[in-house]
Amino acid sequence: MVDQEVVRLDARGVSKAFGQVVALESADFDLRAGEVMALVGENGAGKSTFVKILCGIHRKDSGRIVLDGREVSLGTTARAERAGIAVVQQELSVVPTLSLAENLFLGQPGARFVMGRKWLRRHAKLELEKVGLDIDPEVLAGNLPLAERQMLEIARVISRNSKIVVFDEPTAALSDDDIQRVHEVVKRLAAEGRSVAYVTHRLGEVFEIADRVTVFRDGLSQAPVAVESLDTDELITRMLGRQLNQMFPPKAKTIAGPIMKADEFETAGLAEALSFELRKGEILGLAGALGSGTSSLLRGLSGTQAPLGGRVTIEAEETDIHSPADALAVGMAYCSDDRKFDGFFGTRRVTENLTAPALRRIMPGGFLSRRRERQLASSLAAMVSVDQSRLRHRVNTLSGGNQQKVTLGKWLGSEPKILLINEPTRGVDVGARAEIYRTLRSLADEGLTVVFASSDMNEVLGLSDSIISFFRGRVVNRYGGEEATPELLTRDISNPTLEAGVAP
Repeated sequence: MVDQEVVRLDARGVSKAFGQVVALESADFDLRAGEVMALVGENGAGKSTFVKILCGIHRKDSGRIVLDGREVSLGTTARAERAGIAVVQQELSVVPTLSLAENLFLGQPGARFVMGRKWLRRHAKLELEKVGLDIDPEVLAGNLPLAERQMLEIARVISRNSKIVVFDEPTAALSDDDIQRVHEVVKRLAAEGRSVAYVTHRLGEVFEIADRVTVFRDGLSQAPVAVESLDTDELITRMLGRQLNQMFPPKAKTIAGPIMKADEFETAGLAEALSFELRKGEILGLAGALGSGTSSLLRGLSGTQAPLGGRVTIEAEETDIHSPADALAVGMAYCSDDRKFDGFFGTRRVTENLTAPALRRIMPGGFLSRRRERQLASSLAAMVSVDQSRLRHRVNTLSGGNQQKVTLGKWLGSEPKILLINEPTRGVDVGARAEIYRTLRSLADEGLTVVFASSDMNEVLGLSDSIISFFRGRVVNRYGGEEATPELLTRDISNPTLEAGVAP
């Protein structure tokens, strides 16, 4: 039995500034043996900076950190690891060209040569089984889908037997089933007596796995609170410093006529051809877990991956889309689910990112007009609620929520008729989510048609005018208006019974 009254880590007055920017003004934090402590807050609230200090990525400017009764200096990742602190990063550190076994023991000096390949394989298999991965350890990590690479990252970290394990948004890109696998690992670590600090934007996770929660706001930490004494509304109020009266804006009362029609459309990732119709000003939600076909449909429609058959018409005109440029030419823009990979130019200014897809509008005669560039960027920033003072900042210095707004806003400059969005709020805090939802509804009210794919059922139910649910590349059901319920969608996307007359 683990004594949860034993304080394993105690941090007081920890601060960090980058030049003139104070990222963390003062953080107090304690973590007990065998507990799961959730860390929540808006993007930019200071929690990520604090976690990076704990893990040795950043040096603290002031304050003290006591580990097992002894003050420690965690100025490098190596020191943090020697002190018994390990981190599951949001940005995966898996090496794609190495095998699963080699990734697991990467960083353990001489493991491959001292222990031998048979030893590596045998022990790698045991570690992978702990996170539910029944995969040949000799497989290259780069051949795994994203969800399994995330589980490999978790296996690599917990194999170190560290006293403290920090999870930095480990489920941001996972389906509901994979999230449950992560939760099971976290609960097992706590039961073994390890201490877990768990950073998340998914508030449901707080109530699912955490014993206590520490809220960060404006660079300051609040006193930890027992999860059992909170509800979702109070937690949101603590995070924002205000009540979030309405997460989702009212849905459309009336929607115009058809704007796009897909007949027997086929693309990689869909197990069968799909036909559907879009109406002007409609928000269509595609509900499904990762690998269900929702993302494949968006990539196929946008020309990001090749269509394999079928016919797509926009405003009764047949299209021939084989690239994103083809899609833009007929009024269809695609916002991907991986903003850091292909969503923005991180080292360029917000202004340049927002205007990049609309160069023809700001380059009369082939020469860049700085005045037009500023005007367009300012207009687009206002549309997606990005502070005008940020326009000169590099995008990689922004919070995750603002990065996502820039990723969304840049496509509006191309004046699309149809906007395709894959996971519109992945890795985005609750305040920024509400702003993104309001933006999308406002655009739809002005006549833009929005199609989005999401593995977040609350998001699909709250934002969509109509819904199509997917499972393993096939459509399960179609819902209009208020017909869908959480129970129906959960059944559809997890293990539906495809009876005659149920799935189209």
